Amino acid sequence: MRLFAAVLPPPTAVDELATEVAVLRRLPDADSLRWTGHAGWHFTLAFMGEVDDELVPELRERLARAAHRTSAFPLRLHRGGRFGHRALWVGAAGGLEEMRLLAERSDAAARRAGVSMEEHRRYQAHLTIARARDAGDLRPYVEALAAFEGTPWQVADLALVRSNLPVSGVAGEQPRYEVVGSWPLGGAG
Repeated sequence: MRLFAAVLPPPTAVDELATEVAVLRRLPDADSLRWTGHAGWHFTLAFMGEVDDELVPELRERLARAAHRTSAFPLRLHRGGRFGHRALWVGAAGGLEEMRLLAERSDAAARRAGVSMEEHRRYQAHLTIARARDAGDLRPYVEALAAFEGTPWQVADLALVRSNLPVSGVAGEQPRYEVVGSWPLGGAG
């Protein structure tokens, strides 16, 4: 299974972001970007890639412990940015230190469960909303996102998500995401 740990925004945050993305999609050259679908909007905490089935039970147990040791925290969608000329994202504000800690604990849980993880890098909270087919200028989109502030919500769960890659070969098809586990954060109601 192709897995990652994530924070999933609630429907109200997804709706707010959808409204903002609709505005972005009216900007010049917006049709040159591949926009991610609402179902794919998440904050990846730890990307695990392909995980052997026999490792999943221990991974689930360790992620449950990581969630339990992390307090619930406030979060909101906040502004945006880009990774080079390839990816456009929306950021987060609020409990960023708690989210970074949850990302580190998720990464450690996967490693201790025997999942071969990529090189560890400092966590940066971001939710990808579009990718450029070619090296394009994403600055106008980042500038348009400068005033974007979502409504705060309480992050109360850690999710384990399965990514089902496109197999049809149809242009524009996107991965499908399926939550295969979810654990309440410590102190979450």
